[in-house]
Amino acid sequence: MAFELPKLPYDYNALEPHIDAQTMQIHHTKHHQTYVDNANKALEGTEWADRDVLDVIQNLDSVPADKKGALRNNAGGHANHSMFWTVMTGGNGENNQPSGELMDAINSAFGSFDAFKEKFEDAAKTRFGSGWAWLVVKDGQLAVVSTANQDNPLMGEAVAGVSGTPILGVDVWEHAYYLNYQNRRPDYLKAFWNVVNWDEVSRRYAAAK
Repeated sequence: MAFELPKLPYDYNALEPHIDAQTMQIHHTKHHQTYVDNANKALEGTEWADRDVLDVIQNLDSVPADKKGALRNNAGGHANHSMFWTVMTGGNGENNQPSGELMDAINSAFGSFDAFKEKFEDAAKTRFGSGWAWLVVKDGQLAVVSTANQDNPLMGEAVAGVSGTPILGVDVWEHAYYLNYQNRRPDYLKAFWNVVNWDEVSRRYAAAK
């Protein structure tokens, strides 16, 4: 079955004022849709056409060689955005933060929640050009990493330069924030904390352990 653009679990304006409705609509219906369309085109007629997108990106060395680049970019983009929409939600206050096992794990790995946020923001701010910052589970421990373009830690170190199971990601391609924040990527990252869906991140953490 061909990949399909997932529906958002909220309205386009649900993340305002932190992420504006126009950015969300363009990001979802134009950028993500293009990744879906291009990934489907690359997979058409191959044995991978009916595989899950995570299966595809974790096995890029096994896909046809002439499709690998297109799938790294476009299946990667589809996987990354499909997760991105779910780890955000509206209606949070300024003190939005995790609890329970995830908070304990963050404090253990980074020293404090504020120290984690600083490390995560730094990974996102210093990613040159386009890419992502991630909170991943690797060998049972939390770590912060970043990837270029539409690479995903699930692709492994040989492809993405890092590895792990992502449980939180932030898109730092300019299309994710430029309408509202222009070149102020740090402001976008500060605002991002207001829309993180920690319940979903905690669910992903429990599954990744």
